[in-house]
Amino acid sequence: MNSSTLKLTRKIQVLVDLPTKEEKKEALAKLYQWQNRAFRAANMMVSHLYVQEMIKDFLYLTEKVQYKLADEKKDELGILQCSRIHTTYRAVSNRFKGEIPTNILSNLKQSLYRSFNQEKMEYWSGERSLKNFRRNMAFPFDMEGISGFSYIEEKKAFCFRLFSIPLKTYLGKDFSDKRRLLEQFEKGKIKICTSHIKLKDGKIFWLPVFEIKKEEYYLRPQVIAEATLSLEYPIVVKTRTGKLTIGSREEFLYRRLAIQASRKRVQKGTTFSKSGKGKKRKLKAVNKYKDVESNYIANRIHVYSRRLIDFCIKHQAGTLILMNQEDKSEIAKEEEFVLRNWSNYDLTTKIKYKAEKAGIEVITE
Repeated sequence: MNSSTLKLTRKIQVLVDLPTKEEKKEALAKLYQWQNRAFRAANMMVSHLYVQEMIKDFLYLTEKVQYKLADEKKDELGILQCSRIHTTYRAVSNRFKGEIPTNILSNLKQSLYRSFNQEKMEYWSGERSLKNFRRNMAFPFDMEGISGFSYIEEKKAFCFRLFSIPLKTYLGKDFSDKRRLLEQFEKGKIKICTSHIKLKDGKIFWLPVFEIKKEEYYLRPQVIAEATLSLEYPIVVKTRTGKLTIGSREEFLYRRLAIQASRKRVQKGTTFSKSGKGKKRKLKAVNKYKDVESNYIANRIHVYSRRLIDFCIKHQAGTLILMNQEDKSEIAKEEEFVLRNWSNYDLTTKIKYKAEKAGIEVITE
């Protein structure tokens, strides 16, 4: 049975909401400490889980060694002092007691235990190596770590406390649905599942997972829409009662190539740029083009996929078939120009996401 809800992850920048520079610096240092302890705890947890799973295969141990992974209080042959799922939590909580909120360790344990169980057969067969977490990993927490969430008119921001640290959102010129989702969460219309905090270059990013209801439309599964993706026309979709061409080669490909050409011209001209402040001044013009191409493509893909789903809803198509995608992917791999400029994967991903949100089944051929 299909779920009536959908989970959306959003990336929202947050700022430390404290008056002085010293206090902000201290709060940021605490967040980096939590990130470091979470990174170390994650590596320790997967190591413990791996040893527990593989201990029966350690053939070089003597026969006197018991390896039944059970609580010794409940089973006389058990070798554990507590339940197996609780062992990794006890190991890291004893090691990092007082250095990181236990809520973070608890959510980290649940996440790692779930993913480990899904992958343990590949570990056992040697087809996958053990996960190695990086120092800049995002650390998880649930709603117990958030308190006092509300919109403060004076600050023009949503404010809350992450454990003991006051934070406020920075949405800037937000043209997405982040503000709307936060407003609905504040009013209790939707809920937030386990979230993460990501620290990068001194900035703080909150990654909340919103659980929302799927959009409800009158769709008929027997009505099929067939769509093809190509460079000539990004999307061509048809049903028995209609046909629509979305985008064009001139709009998508030529504009993208024009941006690339402009960036190359600016790069060649940096040799003659005025310096004065070193590399930063030299590359000032080039840096303006840093995200121009990616932002343009992201916008076009969003518009194209939205128009496709709107077409399906208009014609009550409950099934969407993406035609000949495997063949086109093989062609793209062989031709470097097509692979570099097509963006087929991103477009397909956006289509599937919007289709799931609208309740449309997607079939890829």
